[in-house]
Amino acid sequence: MFRIWAKEFKDNRLLKDITIADDKEDTRTHKVFNAIEKVCYEFDLSKPIWLDMNIQEFKKHSKVRFRKDSFVEEIDFDYLELEVIEEDDQY
Repeated sequence: MFRIWAKEFKDNRLLKDITIADDKEDTRTHKVFNAIEKVCYEFDLSKPIWLDMNIQEFKKHSKVRFRKDSFVEEIDFDYLELEVIEEDDQY
């Protein structure tokens, strides 16, 4: 099972969160992008742009924060945080 926990924060307060689970046979990258798509649909957001700093942060910590510079549209929160909380054993 692969699970990602998505959280929306403003002023250091959690506004909303969701956990996305994926048990399909797919690559880690595809699972991450599928989860982001589901999160953005549920939170009614445009998909964030992966900047170099986001990629490095995610590779290092399996966690990433998308701030306003990662979104094309205006956002009404400080950042969207995605964290891998469970990974398949095959990685």
